Amino acid sequence: MSFGNSSDNDSESVSSSEVSIPRPVRFWLMLLFNIPSLICSVCLIIHVLLNRTHRHALHNHTILVILIFGLPIQLIDINFYLIFFSYGSVQPSQPILCLLWWFADYGCYIGGLVLMAWLAIERHIFIFHDRLLSNQRGRFLFHYVPLIIIVTYILLFYLIAIFILPCENNYLYTVPVCGSSPCYESYGILGMWEFIVHSSIPILLEGIASIALVIRVQIQKRRLRQSNQWRRQRRMIIQLLLVTSLNISINIPSSILLIAHLCGLPSEDGAEAQLYFFFFEYFTIFLFPFISLSQFPDLRKIMKKKLLGVIRRQPRHTAAVTPVRRDIPMNRVT
Repeated sequence: MSFGNSSDNDSESVSSSEVSIPRPVRFWLMLLFNIPSLICSVCLIIHVLLNRTHRHALHNHTILVILIFGLPIQLIDINFYLIFFSYGSVQPSQPILCLLWWFADYGCYIGGLVLMAWLAIERHIFIFHDRLLSNQRGRFLFHYVPLIIIVTYILLFYLIAIFILPCENNYLYTVPVCGSSPCYESYGILGMWEFIVHSSIPILLEGIASIALVIRVQIQKRRLRQSNQWRRQRRMIIQLLLVTSLNISINIPSSILLIAHLCGLPSEDGAEAQLYFFFFEYFTIFLFPFISLSQFPDLRKIMKKKLLGVIRRQPRHTAAVTPVRRDIPMNRVT
């Protein structure tokens, strides 16, 4: 993920587009984290869609959409990275592959950022304003409409910006993610709009909404002294705090550096740190499914049971000890 990091010339892009971690180390880190994370994502999506109770629970819908937005990153973005690490170049070296890579890397990741901000805001509605969702009209206006607007807007924006916008892209097949940023980041105000509206504001909103949620919960607990009610919401609150802590700890430093560069900080200052932040942004994708799993104890039990069953079915290789036969002669001389 490297949105908002467009370079003015190709040589700077090539020389400063990769973190200093060796490629083999990055290859194994991505592979070993992506496989269990992808399995967990698929299991969660299938479990929510097939389980009627979870499918109709409103608080699961945004999590489900975030997981679906993460799939192109795990299936396209990460795998293209692994292929690049193996061959040393983008394979196959075709513009359409770069466009798909950009769509997964930029569109789907930023879509996840915006949805996480809505997740934090939506938790306030579920906990403190649940009466708004008590009828079909309220559920449509305050739950389904925001999700539909966010998903439609993000998909249309990046489909148009990456595939349709009449600007010339520069494809560098010897650099990850085809080197330079998509041309829309230098097209009018789209790059600044993306950085402010799609990245900075959602991260800021998520942090404020999460902190406000904890404060409101503590105030309401002391005022009403209804501990049983808050125990039912505890899992939802803890999940949100884990997601927010993970997301903000990685994305806030990156955003601060980008703002500093826009305010006049030389581009070479903090460039190496920025590349590390861009690389570790993938770990929000890797870890989000496992944090989401905390919301589904029934699925955790099923996965644990299946895993133990697989381990027990593994063949155990034991060395067979055969006794040494000593032939006794028939005619023994005494």
